[in-house]
Amino acid sequence: MESFISYFENISPVLGAFYATLFTWGMTALGAATVYLFKNPSKKLLDGMLGFTGGVMIAASFWSLLSPAIAMSKGEGFIKVMPAAIGFGLGAIFLFALDKILPHLHLNHDEKSKEGIKTPWQKTTLLVLAITLHNIPEGLAVGVLFGGVAAGIPEATIAGAVTLAIGIGLQNLPEGLAVSFPLRRAGMSKRRSFLYGQSSALVEPVAAVVGALAVGFFTPILPYALAFAAGAMVFVVIEEVVPETQQGNNSDIATLGFVGGFIAMMVLDVALG
Repeated sequence: MESFISYFENISPVLGAFYATLFTWGMTALGAATVYLFKNPSKKLLDGMLGFTGGVMIAASFWSLLSPAIAMSKGEGFIKVMPAAIGFGLGAIFLFALDKILPHLHLNHDEKSKEGIKTPWQKTTLLVLAITLHNIPEGLAVGVLFGGVAAGIPEATIAGAVTLAIGIGLQNLPEGLAVSFPLRRAGMSKRRSFLYGQSSALVEPVAAVVGALAVGFFTPILPYALAFAAGAMVFVVIEEVVPETQQGNNSDIATLGFVGGFIAMMVLDVALG
């Protein structure tokens, strides 16, 4: 792990953000590739893994984003916490707006439940766009942390940024699986199911580079940017991930998966970050 972190310390933080999110995209692709290996995984497995995804995102929101945002803010009391509070709220509002505008369809829903502006797009495209919404704040979070390193902020470290990327990569694995298999069950070929599944994470490197560049140019926004990414991630979990895992008869399995994901990300961040 140390040699891995040392590599990122010797390259541009923006390039580091790009490479780190190539890894998170690769994990999504790996999860989507399981469509070639298994015919139809159980619904229990999918719900448990999706719950794990939510747990990782919630833990990362606090340990990797909100806590450093508060720590690096100046002042005391209400003044110290205000940048995190404002950024968190703006991040949630941003995802709320995207949720209302971008056409998408949540997993396990029929076409009558599609959200966003009306469009003739097919169900498969809408499913991929729903997962793409998940990935925007994830890529942004990694990029913002790398941008903080470039700005020389002590609370933003390469180790923390790499740890966050590893955690997001772990939860992207089941996310890729959760996209590709519903597409396969809908009648799409294995190849197209894989291609659509992995494409949902292509937005992460783009969001990471944007986040890293923004913080690099405007250092004072870092606490706001970290909290913004946290607010966006929490909105995604509460609005989309949790409701999807609580449908049907697997809510207990999904909840235990959530707890496991939270513990895994907390241990990674505290031990390595």
